[in-house]
Amino acid sequence: MPEAVRWFVLSALVIVLDQLSKVYFNGAYQYGEVREVIPGLFNFVLVYNPGAAFSFLANAGGWQRYFFITLGLVVSAWLGRMLCQQLPRLEAMGYSLILGGALGNVADRVLRGQVVDFLDFHWRLAHWPAFNLVDVAITIGALCLFLTVVPKSSKGTEAEVSG
Repeated sequence: MPEAVRWFVLSALVIVLDQLSKVYFNGAYQYGEVREVIPGLFNFVLVYNPGAAFSFLANAGGWQRYFFITLGLVVSAWLGRMLCQQLPRLEAMGYSLILGGALGNVADRVLRGQVVDFLDFHWRLAHWPAFNLVDVAITIGALCLFLTVVPKSSKGTEAEVSG
């Protein structure tokens, strides 16, 4: 279990940094306010998302808040269970970052009724949907898990080719 503690601390750090950033943006910005950081590429903007990724179910009438809270808690319980096993470092880091991300978004839904987003990447007139720090953690965590699977799948392919 002591090995798992390190990964739970990383998850907690993700949540704390995310929530502190949201407190800052909620206090320093008005809803919809945009501040250009890197012209033509990146802005800070304060927006709220009652739905999931890409505003999925954002206009569903309110029930989605409880659905996403429940889903986030179920996924987090599974991720926590995974972290209690002996895992390779990269895999454990992936689960830990995703756990922190899931619980960070659950915290938003419980505390605010919606997720606070503030990172806005764009190119010319095309804007990626705004996102936040836990979304970054989830993405990096998924990349870590992908990188743990790729070597295993390429070994299987090599064995099939040589066999």
